[in-house]
Amino acid sequence: MELKMIGTKGNEGTQKAEDAIFGRDFNESLVHQLVIAYQANSRLGTRAQKDRGAVRHSTRKPWRQKGTGRARAGMTSSPLWRGGGKIFPNSPDENFSQKINRKMYRAGICSILSQLAREDRIRVVDELRIAEPKTKLLAQKLKSMGLEQVLVITDEIDRNLALSSRNLADVEVMSARQANPVSLVRYPNVLLTKAALAKLEELLK
Repeated sequence: MELKMIGTKGNEGTQKAEDAIFGRDFNESLVHQLVIAYQANSRLGTRAQKDRGAVRHSTRKPWRQKGTGRARAGMTSSPLWRGGGKIFPNSPDENFSQKINRKMYRAGICSILSQLAREDRIRVVDELRIAEPKTKLLAQKLKSMGLEQVLVITDEIDRNLALSSRNLADVEVMSARQANPVSLVRYPNVLLTKAALAKLEELLK
């Protein structure tokens, strides 16, 4: 598999990549499962609701059992009443995680990378560095490459690069180890450094 290589001034070449990672068939069902599981595992059980034992209420019977013509009622904490407790309340320790096997995860990432390569949405660069942490410098460099709405993957997080990307809404910088299915699917373009490409090939073997 040959990936397009791009220089800082927009000139292009090719970079050889492993077919086992960038030349696979697209497995839509596996990718869907991977994205859903990744998003579910990112959820935090921060929501909490009260059941009828936890709401603030009086234990006094609202009215007598018989003779009023109304339905019998024992407490105002009943879930049928306004301000009453929930029947099945959400708990803050609720677990949303889904298990994905390591082989499935690697196969799904390879499937996404292969589809990106087929759609010509991956570019490789020798290295990507900026002299100081300034958003303007990174924006200019990406513009000179003809890239926008891009996920930048490097072998290791460069502090200047990470700080410069924080104010760019359509640019995200991460290391090869942090590459995840949601980010790969989200961005129209992916920019890999040569070192990051080698790292991905090592991690996904």
